[in-house]
Amino acid sequence: MSTEPETTEDAEPGLPGAENTSAGGTGAGGGEIRDGETGGGETGAGRPASEEEAPADTGQAADLENAPADTRQAASAEGDPAGPRQAAGPENAPAAETGQAASEEGSPASTGQAADAEGGDAGTPQVSEAEAELRAQQAERERIEQRKAEKKAPIASGTKLSGKAADLLAAVRAVESGEKPSATVFEEPRPAPRRSAPEPERRPRPVAPEPVSAPAGPAPEAVEAVRQVLGEGGAPEVLAPQAAAVLGESADEQLRADPWQLLRIAGVRPEQADGFARALLGAECGPDDERRGRAVTGWLLEQAALAGHTVLEMPALLAALAQRGVPEPDSAVQGAIAEGEVLVFQDALEGEAGAPAPAGGEGAEEDEERPVRVLVGLERYAMAEESLADGLARLVNSAPKQDGSAEEWERAAAAAQGSAAELIRAVAGQGLVLHTGGEASLAEPAALLTAARSLGLRGWAATHGPIGRNRFAALLRRSGQAAEAPGQAEEAPADSPVATVSGLLAGLEGPGRDTEGALDLDLLVVLDAPQLDVETAALLTESLPDGARLVLAGDPAVLWSAGPGRVLADLLAARICPQVASRRPDPGPLGELVSGIGIGELNQVEAPGKEVVIVPVRDAGEAVHRTVQLVADSVPRAIGVPAEETQVITPGHGGAVGTRALNAALKERLNPGPGRFGGFDPGDRIVHSPAPGRALPGRVVTADAEGLHLSCEGEPVVVPRERVEQSVRHGWALTAHQAVGSRWPAVVVVLPGDAAQALSRPWVYTAFGRADRHLSVVHGVEQALPRAVAEVPAKPRTTRLPVLLGPQISGT
Repeated sequence: MSTEPETTEDAEPGLPGAENTSAGGTGAGGGEIRDGETGGGETGAGRPASEEEAPADTGQAADLENAPADTRQAASAEGDPAGPRQAAGPENAPAAETGQAASEEGSPASTGQAADAEGGDAGTPQVSEAEAELRAQQAERERIEQRKAEKKAPIASGTKLSGKAADLLAAVRAVESGEKPSATVFEEPRPAPRRSAPEPERRPRPVAPEPVSAPAGPAPEAVEAVRQVLGEGGAPEVLAPQAAAVLGESADEQLRADPWQLLRIAGVRPEQADGFARALLGAECGPDDERRGRAVTGWLLEQAALAGHTVLEMPALLAALAQRGVPEPDSAVQGAIAEGEVLVFQDALEGEAGAPAPAGGEGAEEDEERPVRVLVGLERYAMAEESLADGLARLVNSAPKQDGSAEEWERAAAAAQGSAAELIRAVAGQGLVLHTGGEASLAEPAALLTAARSLGLRGWAATHGPIGRNRFAALLRRSGQAAEAPGQAEEAPADSPVATVSGLLAGLEGPGRDTEGALDLDLLVVLDAPQLDVETAALLTESLPDGARLVLAGDPAVLWSAGPGRVLADLLAARICPQVASRRPDPGPLGELVSGIGIGELNQVEAPGKEVVIVPVRDAGEAVHRTVQLVADSVPRAIGVPAEETQVITPGHGGAVGTRALNAALKERLNPGPGRFGGFDPGDRIVHSPAPGRALPGRVVTADAEGLHLSCEGEPVVVPRERVEQSVRHGWALTAHQAVGSRWPAVVVVLPGDAAQALSRPWVYTAFGRADRHLSVVHGVEQALPRAVAEVPAKPRTTRLPVLLGPQISGT
C-alpha cells in the first residue's frame, strides 16, 4: 500500500546541517547565508552561544554584542554559569568605591578582581586584596537581601532586568546552589541579538488555517497504538500520525472495529483497504460487508469533491459502487444515509420546474408528481453550499449601505469610461454584482475601488494568490488610484487595499474584523472569482457585514477552482444579480491569441516582436532539452526576460515531461546543488502548497531547526521540516492549475505527445494566458491542440447552488 507522496532526497540530513559562517553573522542549522542575511547570532547547529565559549576576561556574552552599552555587562554577568563578571556602572556604589567588580551570589572570591574599565576610578586609594574582597562580599550580601525583598520585581544590576535576563539569572543561581546541573540550563534556543535601534522587519507569516499550525497533534501513545494496528494489517506504519489525527484518540479501536475506516486517510484506495481488512478480520471479511459499502460510498463522494462536484446524482453513485465490487449499491447508500455519513437531496429538475401547467388547471398540476433528481453528498460540502446560498441571498435582498448620494455615484460613473461606468452604476444600488473579463479588464475593478474609496467607503480587493495581489496593487499605484495622501503611491503592495483571499479570511491581511466578527469593510471586490470553491465562498459571504457590497470578478474561461463547486459559473447561469461584461480586449498578439482560444478558435497571429514562438519537438527527450534551452538561453538572449522571470507550464506532475522531470533538468542547469535541505538548496525556485488548491511560488532562502525558510513574493514563510515533503516542490515548472491567478513576463508551455488526453479549452486558455510579454510553445501534440481548443470544453460539475438560490431571491 502506498499513498504515493512526492518524495525528496535526503530529508533528514538537510535540516539542519553543519555550521557555516558569513560576514553578516554566524549561520544557524547549516543554512547558507545569502545576500547578507545573518544567521541570528547562533553558533553550531542551532545551539546557543554560552559564556564558556567567550574569552574569560571579556565580561560580555557573545550573543549580546549588539546590545546597548548600558545592558551588555549586566546581562553577561547574570548569564554566566562559570562565575561572576564585572558590575556595570556606578549604580553599585560599594564596588565602585574600591575599583573592583561586584560578584554575584555565591561566587568564588578569586574572581573579585576582574574590574571593568567603566567601573574603575584612578583616584580611589589602594586597599589590600582581602579587604577588597570583604567589601565586595558585604556589598553583595546587601544586594541579595534587597533582591529577596523585591521578589519578582525587575532586578537592578547595572540596569533593570526582567523577562529572559531575569530567567537566566535564576538559572545561574540554581546551578551555583546545586539545584540543577549546568548542562541542563542553557538548552533552550536563545533569543535573537538585541539591536541598538529598532529596524523594520517583516516576520514570517503563519500559513493559516493549516493542520501544521494546530496547537497540538495526536498524542504519541495514540499514534503508537495506531502504528501497531497498521502493522498487524500490513499497512504502512507511516500512516499512523495521519490516521490518529483524522480518526481521533480512539483511532486504533475504530480501525479494529471497522478496518475500512482506513479509506478516510488521503491517498488510500479501496483495494488497499480491502487487503488491510482481510489481514485483520480473516474469514469475516467479505465484499458484502455493510461496513465496506458505507466506507466506499464516502470515499467515492470524496473523490467526486476532488473532481469539483459538491454532490453526485444517485444513479452515478450507484454505478460507481457497482464498479468497486459492492454487491448491493443501493443498500450501501441507504446504510450510509442512515448512519448520517452522507446526506440525500431531492431537487426539482430545472427543465420541468419552469414548464407550463398541464391542461386541467392548478388541480391537475397538483395531482401530477413533479420530476426530481436525487442527489447524494457529504455534509461538509452540502452545508457549505447552503450557507453560501443564504449569504448571497442576504446580499441580494438587502439594501446596500448608502455611503455617498446618488448624484455622487453618478458623477463617479461619468468620470469613468465604458464598462467601468456600468460597473460603478451597478454597484451603487446593488449588494451583489458580477464582473467578467480578461487581464485588461482589471482596470475596471480598479476604477470602482477608486470611486468607492473617494465616496468614503471602506473598499478592499482580494485575489487568489500573492502574485495577483501584487500586480493589482501595482496597477492601483501606477494609476494613482491607491494614493489617498502624497507619497502613498510609492508604498509597498501590502500597504495597498489589496489582500489575498486566504490572508483576508485568516486575518493576516486586509482591514481586520469589527466587534461583531464581520470584515471591517463596506465593499469587497474579489478578483479571480472562478477560483472560489464553495467552502471559501461561503466563508467570505458569511464574513461580510449587513449592507456591504460584494463584487465577484474574473475570467469565466479559465480553469475552475481546485476545490468543489463552480461558484461564478453558477451565479452567471442563475442571473440573480447585475452582470457587467468588460469590453476591454487584451492587447497585442498574445491578447488576440488567447481571446480566440476563449471562443474555441486557435488562430495564427502576427508576432513581429516574437511575442509567440512555436517550437516543434518529436519526443519527450527533445521536449525537455528544448525547454531548458529556452528558459536558460533563448528567452533571456532574444526577448530580454531573465530565467528567474520565465515560468514553465506543463499538463501534469508525472511522466517523462511532467513537472518532476522538468524541474530536475532545470535545477541542474540553473541552480545545481546536492539538495541538502530535504532535496532543496538556497536559491531553488519552489511552489509551496499550504492547503489544497493554494500554490505560492517562491524561493528557498535557507534551513535550520525550525524548518525550510522560503520567500514567497517577498513574504518570509517557514515550513516545518515534517511538512516539507508534503507541501513544497520545485517550481521552475508548474501545472496550469498551480499557475492560475498568476502571470509572468515570459511563459514556456510544454505539450508533449502523451499530454493530448489532458488538454481542454480551459487548460490551453489558462496556460497561454499566463504570459505577459512572451509565450513559447514546445509543441509535440500535433492536431490534438486545435482539436482540444475547438471541441473539449470544461468538464461538467454537479452542484446545487442554482437550485438553492432560486427560492431565496426576492422576485424570482
